[in-house]
Amino acid sequence: MILAREKGDMSPNIRVRAFNLLVASALLFAVSACAQQKASTSLQHSRAYDLGREVSLQGTVVEFNPTSSTPPIGAHVTLRTSSGIVDVHLGNPQMLAANHFSLAAGDAVYITGETLNASQGTQFVARIIQKGTQALVVRSLQGIPLKPGRAAASGTQANAQRGGVL
Repeated sequence: MILAREKGDMSPNIRVRAFNLLVASALLFAVSACAQQKASTSLQHSRAYDLGREVSLQGTVVEFNPTSSTPPIGAHVTLRTSSGIVDVHLGNPQMLAANHFSLAAGDAVYITGETLNASQGTQFVARIIQKGTQALVVRSLQGIPLKPGRAAASGTQANAQRGGVL
């Protein structure tokens, strides 16, 4: 004779399986969350400016756009280098104007900066741009575009860190 079980009564075998499924799900969720956090941290890290990853580009100006609407918004210069064409973000166009720094097609320039990950791919961002004997700091040591009010027209190291003509 088969005895009817009360509603909600589970055999020990089913309880063990349910418990194992619950533990496995929790473990899978924890591993997944940890992997996502590491990927997010890596992406944020590559979006942050790091002086240790700075490189220098030397090339000729193909085009200069002081008010580009292409992200990141601001001044952009298209540079022809020995490795090809590079779009360089120069930051705040007012910084260039306030320091009487002009660019035109054919100008030879030397740019120190870094390639960062952006929402649309990668972008080379300049920290220092040099044309002839004039050099201009356009980004802080932390990679933040500078504003004209912080510039000083002296060649001291302190002024180089604040931005302006070196």
